[in-house]
Amino acid sequence: MTLGRISSEESMGLVDGPGIRYVVFLQGCQLRCKYCHNPETWDMTKPSFMLSADELIKKVLRFKPYFGSKGGITFSGGEPLLQPDFLKECLALCKENSLHTVIDTAGVGISDEMVMSEILSLCDLVILDIKSSDEEKYRELTGQPMTRFKNFLSLTQKLNKKLWLRQVIVPGLNDNEENIEHLANFIKPIKNVERIELLPYKSLGESKYKTLKIKYPLEGLENMDEERCKNLERKLHQILGRTDF
Repeated sequence: MTLGRISSEESMGLVDGPGIRYVVFLQGCQLRCKYCHNPETWDMTKPSFMLSADELIKKVLRFKPYFGSKGGITFSGGEPLLQPDFLKECLALCKENSLHTVIDTAGVGISDEMVMSEILSLCDLVILDIKSSDEEKYRELTGQPMTRFKNFLSLTQKLNKKLWLRQVIVPGLNDNEENIEHLANFIKPIKNVERIELLPYKSLGESKYKTLKIKYPLEGLENMDEERCKNLERKLHQILGRTDF
């Protein structure tokens, strides 16, 4: 039995996949994104609590009547792939109980293709965060190379997994048409994409950095204008020739 290190839970998530969802935020992340709003999830050794897969899914099943035909459970983080054994056990139990499954990931938790394949085979949908579509900017933003992300994306294509693609738009960082055009060219070859979303940067996590005594890389930065972000999203969809997202 594997115990999962859990940062927090949300019983009525509305933006973490289709329908109403039970969202589990797993502890641990190797990326250090400049705009991260959950720094409390970074350290794998400091979970809020620990549960077995059986204990967690029993909790989730109490909410199953609210999920309807579209809802289910989403594993987020942190980075859920950093706990592959626990994640796999949870996803298998979800399948046994007819729960729709989503992982919300940056695709960088593990490098073992067989393990990733096993996890993806149990997922109905992958929400994939594209930190940047440019190698140099990806490393500058996250502190990590793009290799594992690209390998994970390649595997989702090989297994033909349904994808929602997301990118956070940050003022002065990637809120420009050059980024949108580069992102569009990166996305064009990706198959089985059901949705593409640009998310406006918000400074909500800045206070957490102060509490944790960590310097916030974007200190004082204004929130992204939501209408401008929506316009950039429309531009992206226009370049891709998609109006069905």
